[in-house]
Amino acid sequence: MSITLRKAERKDCKRLLELIYELAVYEKAPDQVTVSLEHFEDSGFGDSPVWWSLVAEENDQILGFVLYYIRYSTWNGQRMYLEDFIVTKESRGRGIGRLLFDALIEEAKRKKFKAIVWQVLDWNKPAIEFYKKYNTVFDGEWVNCTLEVGRE
Repeated sequence: MSITLRKAERKDCKRLLELIYELAVYEKAPDQVTVSLEHFEDSGFGDSPVWWSLVAEENDQILGFVLYYIRYSTWNGQRMYLEDFIVTKESRGRGIGRLLFDALIEEAKRKKFKAIVWQVLDWNKPAIEFYKKYNTVFDGEWVNCTLEVGRE
C-alpha cells in the first residue's frame, strides 16, 4: 500500500467537499451540504482557521480524510471534535481508515487534548464496529439539538 498521510492544504478543499458530499449521500442527507467552497476554504485556511484536516492519498488522489475542530468542555477542557471521517467507497477495506484514525489519535495527543469526541449514526454498523476496536464509549443518554440561525 502506497498511502501517504499529510495535513490538508487549501488546494485540497474542492476534493474534500466532494468527499463530504459522498458522506452525506451515504448518510441519506445530500441536500444538507450547503457550504460554499469559498466559505469552506476560508474556514480552514483563512486568517482564523476553525478546522483542521489530515488526508490520505495515493498517486496524488485523496482517498479519505478526517476533519476536526476544538470543542471546549467546561468540565474537561479542550477536546478534539471529529466532524468528518470518510474513506471513499472504492478504497474501503485497505486499512486507510485505520491509518487516518491512528494519525488523528496521535494528533490529539500532540495537541494535549483530553479526548476525541464525535457522533455516529445508530444504523451505521460498519462505523460502529470500527470504533469498537478502539474501546470507544458510546453514550446513548444525550440528545442532539440544533437551532438554525441566520437562515431566511
